Amino acid sequence: MITAVRKPLNEIIEMVAPYEKILVTGCGTCVTIDYSGGAKEAAILASQLRIARRLGGKKLETLEQTVERQCEWEFVKEFTDHAAECQAIISMACGAGIQTVAAAFPDKPVFPGVNTRFVGMPQKQGVWEERCICCGNCVLHLTGGLCPFARCAKTLLNGPCEGSQDGKCEVNRELDCVWQQIYDILKEKGRLADLQKIFPLRDWSTGEDGGYRITVREDMML
Repeated sequence: MITAVRKPLNEIIEMVAPYEKILVTGCGTCVTIDYSGGAKEAAILASQLRIARRLGGKKLETLEQTVERQCEWEFVKEFTDHAAECQAIISMACGAGIQTVAAAFPDKPVFPGVNTRFVGMPQKQGVWEERCICCGNCVLHLTGGLCPFARCAKTLLNGPCEGSQDGKCEVNRELDCVWQQIYDILKEKGRLADLQKIFPLRDWSTGEDGGYRITVREDMML
């Protein structure tokens, strides 16, 4: 899932300062699960903005609406009626959802209500850990199901660095060294031979450094 954290209230207040009526939009998927941008969070933000404006001696009118996913056109279209009534929109979705809303309503200023963090998974209640950097070249079948790109501070591909000691990361001693974890998992599964395979130089063009990425499924195209 994609994780996010809400932007500071003062930052959002400044964004919408010129407007008297805004739409606050929640997303019902990832940011609902991590409690940063779902229906409840959209309602709380709208209330806080109204209170802040009132304390300043002015009035702010808000509408709130949450759809299942803001990263898909068919769901974003549900905002059409409310968007027509408002001067600006706050999207509490991830970066992809915010951009979808902005593209769907080009005549409206669209502001981010959250800061998108990473693709991760829950470790325990209230804690999410990064697990994937969307590199476009998955090696999890060779690394015991643990991603060295997302979980190694140096994104090393062929084992730990010299600074790794006692199973801890050199960069952050509070973190376990992922390559120690990879070794332990592969040893338990009798697959240490996988570590003898040398990864070639990484093809960075498949990841974020290759520029603007597009995925095409020709079998699904009309």
